[in-house]
Amino acid sequence: MPWTRTQLDAIAAADDFRVAPFRADGETPGTPTFIWSVVTGGALYIRAYSGAGSRWFRAALDQGAGQVQAAGRTWDVTFHPVDDSVQDAVDDAYRAKYADSRYLAPMISDRAHGATVEVRLRD
Repeated sequence: MPWTRTQLDAIAAADDFRVAPFRADGETPGTPTFIWSVVTGGALYIRAYSGAGSRWFRAALDQGAGQVQAAGRTWDVTFHPVDDSVQDAVDDAYRAKYADSRYLAPMISDRAHGATVEVRLRD
């Protein structure tokens, strides 16, 4: 199910994004983890600061679904690995949204590229 423009605009403007992939039972959301999110090309992306070894990232790929919280809402979502074709656009979105942060460089690094997923609404 695609995000609406209103939903994406609200998430893009917010700085309170949390991700909670399901636990091993496939039903119970894990502990919400605060992370950065960006919107580009009509899609929502998140990255793990610490790379592919990040606990939430591994759970997102293993379970493929969970919940996210942003802009005062909670959504049921699915997580999808991305290929290199979107990395430059995602980097640009991170630069635009988080330009003043000292954490920007690690978030646009090769390590973070390997831990990027697209977040889609669950049907």
